[in-house]
Amino acid sequence: MTRIFLIAGEASGDALGAALMAGLRQLDPEVAFFGVGGPQMAAEGLESLFPMDELSVMGIAEVLPRYSALMRRIKQCAAEVVRLSPDALITIDSPDFCLRVARRVKAQSRVRTVHYVAPTVWAWRPGRAARMAEVIDQVLALFPFEPPYMEEVGLRCDFVGHPVVAQPRASAEEALAFRDRHGIARETPLCLALPGSRRGEVLRMAPVFGRALQTVLAQHPDLRIVLPAAPGVAALVTELTAAWPVAPLVIDPRGDPDGAAGDKRAAFAAADLALAASGTVSLELAATDTPMVIAHDMNWLSRQIIGRMLRLPTVTLVNIVSDTFAVPEFLGANCQPGPIAAALCLLLEDPTYRAPQLEAMRLTMDRLGQGGERPGLRAARAVMDGLGAGR
Repeated sequence: MTRIFLIAGEASGDALGAALMAGLRQLDPEVAFFGVGGPQMAAEGLESLFPMDELSVMGIAEVLPRYSALMRRIKQCAAEVVRLSPDALITIDSPDFCLRVARRVKAQSRVRTVHYVAPTVWAWRPGRAARMAEVIDQVLALFPFEPPYMEEVGLRCDFVGHPVVAQPRASAEEALAFRDRHGIARETPLCLALPGSRRGEVLRMAPVFGRALQTVLAQHPDLRIVLPAAPGVAALVTELTAAWPVAPLVIDPRGDPDGAAGDKRAAFAAADLALAASGTVSLELAATDTPMVIAHDMNWLSRQIIGRMLRLPTVTLVNIVSDTFAVPEFLGANCQPGPIAAALCLLLEDPTYRAPQLEAMRLTMDRLGQGGERPGLRAARAVMDGLGAGR
């Protein structure tokens, strides 16, 4: 019987962990799971050592007051792994916590360690790969271009596909029903506004988005705007967008999370274009063939530091995966309402401007594993193969 200890620290890791667990059970029905996870991993049979929410903190200001508590949990997890001596410890994202656990485990045992989600060494801080190699035996990568960066420092790295290719998508009928339900005529252009999922990001980006969309609305007064809000910032989004020239339709997940998730999928399928902050959302838009403009900014100090550390000329994942610059992006000092609005108007008015994006988005989805085996099952095969090689 295979025994696996997993650690996930936030919702995205919980989803990855659950899909991996389902894949492992498909390959070995007798597999036993231990560790830390959220509700999705619990549904796959994990009894969490403690609530995953205790690990869901980000940023120095949030971590410092909880440092002692987090260190206790690191020691607790490592001690439990050493006590159980599972076939593998699989840590999922959350590197600040997970790699500290792995380091303690490696210092006391020969347990095989697997980390799911390669660090973005291709974008910045390349030294992280070498540090990871000190405590991790195998990495599961979401992007096809990541393995060489890990293999360069002696790590086994398997590309297993990105979870976006397995996410449910709304049908054309559901997209039309969304428009009908909200009084948006089928010929009316619909723009998604996606200013981010974290408070600081939304505070910076919502005013810029509002001014850019005001300019677009002056040229396209029939444009409708839909804003699917992230759970933690729904109230803030509602407050900030009240000052926009045309109040967007806010999809608020606080009352009915499942209904809001369905509405979000339908809105993505119904949209003609999107204005989005940088991040994984560009892949979600690519999955529904939604042309986009990416706009992102940060505080001055972070902009200076990260700007000097970046190794790529683009930060948009669709551009990176497709090896193009098809998606226009306005970053840092260039994140200005005027140019953003001009790019949005081009997407609305010029099919030749949209065409390269659509081609790049479809190439991106193909390269991320669309149409192939589910990423969770591919990840499970890689883990089991690694166990066989390591025995």
